[in-house]
Amino acid sequence: MLYESWIHPITILSTLPSAGLGALLALLLLRLDLSVIALIGIILLIGIVMKNAIMMIDFALDAQRSQGRPAREAIEQASLLRFRPIIMTTMAALLGGVPLAFGHGVGSELREPLGVAIVGGLIVSQVLTLYTTPVIYLAFDRLAERLARRGARARSRAGQAVTAP
Repeated sequence: MLYESWIHPITILSTLPSAGLGALLALLLLRLDLSVIALIGIILLIGIVMKNAIMMIDFALDAQRSQGRPAREAIEQASLLRFRPIIMTTMAALLGGVPLAFGHGVGSELREPLGVAIVGGLIVSQVLTLYTTPVIYLAFDRLAERLARRGARARSRAGQAVTAP
């Protein structure tokens, strides 16, 4: 409802695989089990990564609708202007996860998978999504345009068929 489209929520959801992949790779690399605590870290990670994608997509859609910018220019501007807030929130979460991932002491074996999932997932997802989100946005925007043109042609043909004797 927010985006008045089925396409752009899919664009936002496209960021999730990189977050999960990064978390799982980090857990595998450090030979840690995928525990309930690690799953909690992945859920937290999903929220952060989706928030970052929403910031970028929402800004681009607003630029397209209110300023009449083409999709490419809108997502380029969104990527540039939203880069700093995205990096700031990512770094805050990442640096908050470092003591969990590499800390020692009482209960550290319980917290370690949480920190590793957060740190690994954020590193991989940010590197990938900063590049892939604009590409996917443009690809889905082109798809939406093609579908809209195809629908308009079909409605036009249906209107001609009704008015023809």
